[in-house]
Amino acid sequence: MSRKLFAFLAILLVASCGGGRDTTAPRNLDNACSILQQRPHYERAFERAERRWGVPVHVQMAVMHQESKFIGNARTPHRFALGIIPLGRQSSATGYSQALDGTWEEYQEKQGGRFARRTDIDDATDFMGWYMNETTRRLGIPLDDARGQYLAYHEGRAGYARGSYLQKSWLISVAQNVAIRSDLYARQLAYCR
Repeated sequence: MSRKLFAFLAILLVASCGGGRDTTAPRNLDNACSILQQRPHYERAFERAERRWGVPVHVQMAVMHQESKFIGNARTPHRFALGIIPLGRQSSATGYSQALDGTWEEYQEKQGGRFARRTDIDDATDFMGWYMNETTRRLGIPLDDARGQYLAYHEGRAGYARGSYLQKSWLISVAQNVAIRSDLYARQLAYCR
């Protein structure tokens, strides 16, 4: 085999692996059964987090849909000054869970270990379970309340406690959509699991 062909095949192999992350969204994001059928490792990760933290699979899925559309390397958009001068990303949120750097580091320190990665579905679902479980403990928001959990997830627990979301009608609308999707996923999962 020629060196050029070998190098091409090696590059193709590495590129096809995608670094162990899902870099595209599953098809038909409106169907929880379809998502889990396409990505069986997601189902195992969601169920593990539910067993450990008590957060229902459909709530985790609805929040992850809103945050990253189930894309492992999702990042926030870039900001620009004057429409052309790049200023960096809107925030440090990245991965399936869109956890911010500081919150992720807290999770790593307390639960996930230093090798936990936001681009790993197992770590991301465990993070979401841990975060929402803490939200229930500190703020009393039930684990199955997708709307309330999402508002606290988006605003942070301190922001939620201050009522910061009350001044953001767009966010209240998004949280309601998360709740609707959570209910949809719950009904679907009842038939396919």
